[in-house]
Amino acid sequence: MNKRLVLVGYGMTGHRLLTALRAAVGPHRREITVLAEETRPAYDRIRLSECLRGTRPERLLLDDVTPGGDDAGVRVHLGDPVVALDRAGRLVTTASGRTLGYDVLVLATGSRPYVPEVPGAGAEGCFGYRTVEDAAAIRARAARARTAAVVGGGLLGLEAAGALRALVPDTHVVEFAPWLMHRQLDEQGGRTLRRHIEDLGVTVHTGTRVTQITTDEHGRASGLRLATPDGDPLPGVDADLVVFAAGVRPRDELARNCGLVVDPGGGIVVDESCRTSDPRIHAIGECALTPDGRVHALAAPGFAMADVVADRLLGTPTAFTGADTSTSLKLLDVAVASFGDALGETPGAHEVRYLDTAAGVYRNLRVTDDGRLLGGVLVGDSSGYAALRSLTGAGVPRASSAGDLVVPGPAGAAVAGRIPDDATACFCHNVSAGTVRRAAATDGRPDLDEVRRRTRAGTGCGSCVPALASLVDERLTAHDHG
Repeated sequence: MNKRLVLVGYGMTGHRLLTALRAAVGPHRREITVLAEETRPAYDRIRLSECLRGTRPERLLLDDVTPGGDDAGVRVHLGDPVVALDRAGRLVTTASGRTLGYDVLVLATGSRPYVPEVPGAGAEGCFGYRTVEDAAAIRARAARARTAAVVGGGLLGLEAAGALRALVPDTHVVEFAPWLMHRQLDEQGGRTLRRHIEDLGVTVHTGTRVTQITTDEHGRASGLRLATPDGDPLPGVDADLVVFAAGVRPRDELARNCGLVVDPGGGIVVDESCRTSDPRIHAIGECALTPDGRVHALAAPGFAMADVVADRLLGTPTAFTGADTSTSLKLLDVAVASFGDALGETPGAHEVRYLDTAAGVYRNLRVTDDGRLLGGVLVGDSSGYAALRSLTGAGVPRASSAGDLVVPGPAGAAVAGRIPDDATACFCHNVSAGTVRRAAATDGRPDLDEVRRRTRAGTGCGSCVPALASLVDERLTAHDHG
């Protein structure tokens, strides 16, 4: 087993790899050095919007580490990114001039926010949305802003808009696609979500692109010029705070500069073992382009890649075959969930819909001819999500139908039934429902945060929390009834 492992990057994916290796091997069997660009240890980036609301960044930390010190065989250097990679000599050089040799190198360099190439995008008052420092700078600017605009109507953009709305009442969302969350929701789901968000006072512009950030005489952002996708001008927005949350781009420049194979569109090309074109170098997370031709900008696929590399380093030949991309959360107090083949891309898929325009509830399940549940979209009411997700790929419960499952509220949830013990409750960390139930089986009333701490389930994954909460609620109900 190779001795010297250098991990470049210490975000959530790098932390997952480090956690797996520390749990599986003794402290002296491998020298592990972590070289990180950020000045703080790994934190839960999914909860970034909490920092916009005033939560201290320390509350998001995934671990306590001693920078520069040796913690269980791991040496972590923060604020000292790798700037050069010598593959022939197997050496990395950091910004401070530190040079380290490696036997195995893992690139977990993550991504950067996508910023449209439009005039004024670099003006004062324009921000990417990626780090806790970004969140702090946005919050400071919001204290004196009149109007805020978030460019991007996906998960990240809507999370940012939800937090900004409390700081800047006149908040706008600008989305290029015809509807919000177009990667997770179908058109009716996106339109239902839009109605909820606009009812909360956020102005939504879909089918809209930014053509320019206008500036004042001091070079500060003063507004957005907008157009349709075809270029026809639209009314602008007089925003003096602009947040770019319209996707990410892989941080692949280190790999590109040292001659590793990098896709022309971005992403370090890896095989199913997450190995790059150099067999001594792996790439995981948002910097990697997997064999399916995708860069995965979600926590679950990054965790799965980290697990594959950890297994390989420990002698178990596993492979990355994709990861669960289900989502369940509250966006601006609106329940939204998407799971499985949510958009019905499976040939022959059928739709079973429920729509209540008065209540703003839309539920759409995708099923096969023989009754297998493929996936679904839930907006306005995500009841039964955890059980429905566990049923994906399986037949609809006996004595019921997909029409019964699509009904919102307790009735549909009851039909979906109890999540089996062997079903996965947390896909990001591969924790079963039975494991969560056992962790919740304590004296007194179980606490969700304590259960998550015991099982590690739901760490860095908002979409798994509803399933965990439903399992803890089972225990609470049993406790309250003696």
